[in-house]
Amino acid sequence: MAPSAHPGSDRPGLGVALMLAAFSMLTLMDAFAKLLGEGYHPLQIVWARFAVNAAVLALIFRTSLTARLRSAQPGMQLGRALFQIGAIVAFFFSLRHVPLATATALGDLNPVLVTLGAALFLGERLGAHRLFGIGAAFAGAMIILRPGLGGVHPAAFLALLAAFSFAGAVLLTRHLRGDAAATSQLWSAFVGLALSSLALPFVWQPVAPADLWIFLALGLAGSLSQFLLIRAFALAEAGTLAPFGYSGLLFASLWGWLMFGQLPDAYTIIGAVVIVGAGLYVWSRERRAARLSQA
Repeated sequence: MAPSAHPGSDRPGLGVALMLAAFSMLTLMDAFAKLLGEGYHPLQIVWARFAVNAAVLALIFRTSLTARLRSAQPGMQLGRALFQIGAIVAFFFSLRHVPLATATALGDLNPVLVTLGAALFLGERLGAHRLFGIGAAFAGAMIILRPGLGGVHPAAFLALLAAFSFAGAVLLTRHLRGDAAATSQLWSAFVGLALSSLALPFVWQPVAPADLWIFLALGLAGSLSQFLLIRAFALAEAGTLAPFGYSGLLFASLWGWLMFGQLPDAYTIIGAVVIVGAGLYVWSRERRAARLSQA
């Protein structure tokens, strides 16, 4: 997870504003990916996302790039990067067939998946309240997916897979020690660029001049969302910011309506409410437990 606020730098109002801005950019990146997916292979779009991100980071850290790439846990960084790449690839593939709000709602499972993974792999306690929240979140996902009822395109399960993969990246981030945030960003960007470049010759399609700005905007929106998230967590505690991560569903619905004329159907709305409610319930219980342990 992103670091909590540094002592003396707590500005929760600004942190929340930056968190909202970050998720508006993150979902805008996804909307651009869906738009480009109508004419380009998802792996070409993934490559563009990482290429722009790597170029931006290389420019920012140009005087200290080699030093910042050095990691105390390179194996952990590689694993984290692979999980992040898997999440992005699965999500971009799902967007070819699934409305943006539907894919985003399924992606909102990742906070409760992190809770489940922390219990299974990091030894954190899994009590009745956490189990209830996890079960409720999965019920919300099933409402959206409606398996066996022909409700949504099978590609929606890729958005679910993306949530699992992203949760894996978060769990490895929790386990990382001794590396700065910049190091993790650089590893994600350059590993993603290297792997997507291997696939590029097999999926490349000439880019129409009118689409160049969309590819660039996609990469810039992704890079800006990362920067805004880091700044948000530097200004406010993670517990304060966590509920606002669900704002991505609202932004995804907005972009989906503006760019594709798509609004979430009743099943997506009900399922999303269940998923978000479960996530907020787990978050509130963890906040309460943290306060009691500090008392």
